[in-house]
Amino acid sequence: MQISSSLRALFVGMSLLATLGVAACSDESNGQSAGGRPAMPPSQVSVVTVQAEAIPITNELPGRITPTRIAEVRPRVSGIVIERVFTQGSNVKEGDVLYRIDPQPFRLQVESAKATMARAEASQLQARQQADRAKELQARNVASQQTLDNSVAALAQSNADVAAAKAALSTAELNLQYANVTAPISGRIGRALITEGALVGTGVGDVLATIQQLDPIYADFTQSVNELLDLRRAAQAGRIVGANETEAPVRLLYDDGTPYRHIGRLLFSEATVDATTGQVTMRGQFPNPDGELLPGMYVRIQIEQGVEQDAIAVPQQALQRDTGGQALVYVVGANNVVEVRPVRAGRIVGERWVISEGLKPGEKVVVEGFQKIRPGAPVAPQDWKPGGATAAAAGAPAAAKSGE
Repeated sequence: MQISSSLRALFVGMSLLATLGVAACSDESNGQSAGGRPAMPPSQVSVVTVQAEAIPITNELPGRITPTRIAEVRPRVSGIVIERVFTQGSNVKEGDVLYRIDPQPFRLQVESAKATMARAEASQLQARQQADRAKELQARNVASQQTLDNSVAALAQSNADVAAAKAALSTAELNLQYANVTAPISGRIGRALITEGALVGTGVGDVLATIQQLDPIYADFTQSVNELLDLRRAAQAGRIVGANETEAPVRLLYDDGTPYRHIGRLLFSEATVDATTGQVTMRGQFPNPDGELLPGMYVRIQIEQGVEQDAIAVPQQALQRDTGGQALVYVVGANNVVEVRPVRAGRIVGERWVISEGLKPGEKVVVEGFQKIRPGAPVAPQDWKPGGATAAAAGAPAAAKSGE
């Protein structure tokens, strides 16, 4: 009885194993795992289909703000300053009176010059009368030729004395006018460098104030000569169009990255290269109606230097890096299988990387879903939508499965 009971238990165990094996085979044939869970479907990823397009070549370069014109206010006559007329830091116009130098000495010089002028004119009148009388007497053979010659010479000397007196009077009047020191240009004037009561002269060191014209205003910036040469070679080869340095629009960014609302234009680029830095200096001009740009400010200049034809670009998040720093992307190839593709990344345009080598038009590049894929694995690609809408839709089934 004991043997029969043992045999019966053995037969029951073998029957159960056979039943489980058949069930497992049946589950696997129905697409389920040995544990009774369904097989994982291909991972959903978001992709973009790259296409060749024309992309502007925009470079961001460092620069400094400089005034359009700058003038040092200097006295043109010597004297004591009796009044400062302008307000420091204000805007002045060309010809506005800024300082007044004591005019009394110059008025006296004008009066003296007028008296000298009157004396010279009186002498001129007398010499003219004598010359006319000598001509009349010589015509009647009463006076000699020598007398006539002396009279004519005296008249010429008197005319010269009158001309000299006129010049002296003009000089005195001009000095009197220069007693009012005026603005040589329009712009914003800085601080006063002298005060009332100071003695000023016409020396080189006597600067009364400085005026800077700030509207429009310049932005001087630099670019590597190698970059400029590459652009010119690309333009000559036909890969870039519209690379005209004299007509390139320029945009300005503040130091914190905020864009300046007015667009400027490129005026010129230097014909020489800085021997110490290998940079070429360029100058842009910007309107500055509100005086927001001040000389000496550090800014960033964005300049469009042509349009690259047949360029390929991918979103920034599509570009990955390996441990060695090599740029690469995940490409969905035939049968929706993922492969890793080394690429050469060029410049950033907006939110995209321009890929100079490694991609062809029409290829699908993975943008989202990297954590769920590996090279050689099948995927379910769908079009990427900026803003995360695609990622949310793709993540919903995965979240549902993880919650089961």
